[in-house]
Amino acid sequence: MASRVRRGRHQLDRTGVAERTGVSTATVAYWNLQRTETGFPAKADTDHDGRDWWWQADVDAFHTAHLAARAASFTEVDRSGNARDLITAPQAAQVLGYKNHRSLPRELIDNPDEVHELPSGRLRRRWYRQTVWDYADGRPLRHSTGRPVGSGTGSRVSHRYADDPRLDAARTLIEQARVTGSGTAGLGVRLARELGIAERTAQRLISVALDDASRPVAAT
Repeated sequence: MASRVRRGRHQLDRTGVAERTGVSTATVAYWNLQRTETGFPAKADTDHDGRDWWWQADVDAFHTAHLAARAASFTEVDRSGNARDLITAPQAAQVLGYKNHRSLPRELIDNPDEVHELPSGRLRRRWYRQTVWDYADGRPLRHSTGRPVGSGTGSRVSHRYADDPRLDAARTLIEQARVTGSGTAGLGVRLARELGIAERTAQRLISVALDDASRPVAAT
């Protein structure tokens, strides 16, 4: 059971919260564990089976604020140009406000609107501006689940941190560093301090996030 009604109001258990917000149960557990940092609501009840419950209205309010905060951390999108223009990887990066095309997300890299194979065997990908704008507009709703199955060459196996909600925090720090040009040195220490985790674990999370962001993309 993911939901129930108490005193005329709806409550959600961990699975219900995950389903309603579109995240994994591990993310819900993290939100709750780090409640003083995330702003996740206090539980409404714990039943005789030890299952925690939250008021649905409180979860909705939290999630709205959470998405707004995520959206505010993203780079500013360039809305100029024709929506039907086909643009290259460097141009797509510019539209999203990134410093270079290596920061393009896998969701765009793996789903170009047009692909040409160059004599060298490399692929040149292009996207309509509208496609890039649509991606940017949907960023607050997306949650990282590891590398897409079948992306790149050969079979793909999700890395050990694929469903780890702490990757979101790592990626946020990396994106902020790239936008400001401050570099990624010291991000592991910062992440460890923010999440209250061991520095070695934080460094691994940063490494995974950097690896995801720096995989080869379209030819320039």
